[in-house]
Amino acid sequence: MVGLIRGYDPETLRELIDPRECEQRLEEIGAQRSLPDLMERVWLLKVLGRFDEALTVSEQSVRQARMGGTRKDLLRARVLHASVVHSRGGSIAAEQELTTCMAEGEGQGWPAIAAFAAQHRGRVHYDNGDFHSARRDFKHALFLRQQSGASEDDLESTLMAVDSADQRWAHESAQAHESVSGDVASEPADLVEAAERAARP
Repeated sequence: MVGLIRGYDPETLRELIDPRECEQRLEEIGAQRSLPDLMERVWLLKVLGRFDEALTVSEQSVRQARMGGTRKDLLRARVLHASVVHSRGGSIAAEQELTTCMAEGEGQGWPAIAAFAAQHRGRVHYDNGDFHSARRDFKHALFLRQQSGASEDDLESTLMAVDSADQRWAHESAQAHESVSGDVASEPADLVEAAERAARP
């Protein structure tokens, strides 16, 4: 999957991919049903925007991980499934599942998986316009990835997400401050106008 990512959009934080390469990789995987193949299919379908298919395959991967995988396998599958739910508009359900996965990952001492969940929960907040919460989750994901010895590419993508959330949050805070200042500045003029109206015969 990493080899198919060309970068990340700094506005949406979505993966930049070549659709033809992803479609070709889907054909190569075909109907293989090993857990790694199923999870790669989920990711490919998701980045190609085929969310209904991605959801079906992600549910299969969760069932397979639950029946024959390790606890780590199941946790990864659940995080990926939650990311698909988010892509289909299920922000509340995705956030709840990702919160549970983060807690389990950290509780079990699996920082890489906890970071995977934190990064995706940050994207849920980001898409919902809650840039303060997104910033918090991205920074936590960065800490966990540093702790787990993540690759430079993973660290760079998380740093970019932190920077994007920082910029959006700062812009939003500045707009809110300007709005409040404008309201306060208009009050004296409003009071004068009201007094003048009251003084008229």
